Amino acid sequence: MIFIYNDYGGTHTTALAAAYHLKKLPAYAELTKEQILNVQYFNKLKTSDMGKIIFHGLDEDGHSVYTVGRGNSKIFVPGLKEMFEILQKKNGTEEKLIFSNTSPTVPLTMTFGGFFSRRLGIDFIGVPLLVKGAKQASAQIAYLVEHTKEMANNSTEQVLIIDNNEEFLVTSAN
Repeated sequence: MIFIYNDYGGTHTTALAAAYHLKKLPAYAELTKEQILNVQYFNKLKTSDMGKIIFHGLDEDGHSVYTVGRGNSKIFVPGLKEMFEILQKKNGTEEKLIFSNTSPTVPLTMTFGGFFSRRLGIDFIGVPLLVKGAKQASAQIAYLVEHTKEMANNSTEQVLIIDNNEEFLVTSAN
């Protein structure tokens, strides 16, 4: 199985989701500033990195975990799905591909933090907001990862796109 966590920029909630998936962060524990800032790729990617599929590691079951920033594109993930399906047919692979949208977990503080830090380069304003936002979102991101793994294991689809709508996450993570 291949897991690809995606959102707008690919450097905040996706990086945290990959870290939770790979058990590099403790699930459902309050994260420290240091834990957040030490997550690989957290707040390190630039706008020019959007669309790059970044490998984070293999999980305990040997599944690959990736992240990608898709920008505002509504066709990026469906396009990747189509490309993967073509390659599956051509090469006869049975590999499952799971796309999981982390965007619904992004709190407003993280949105502003990312804007100040990544877009404007004002880290002294952006980074504290990002840390606060990561702390606010951490439980929902951990839940999203568990939900993603469960959906992947229970699905018979070769390519699964999980949108993770906000209403579901808010009610289920509590």
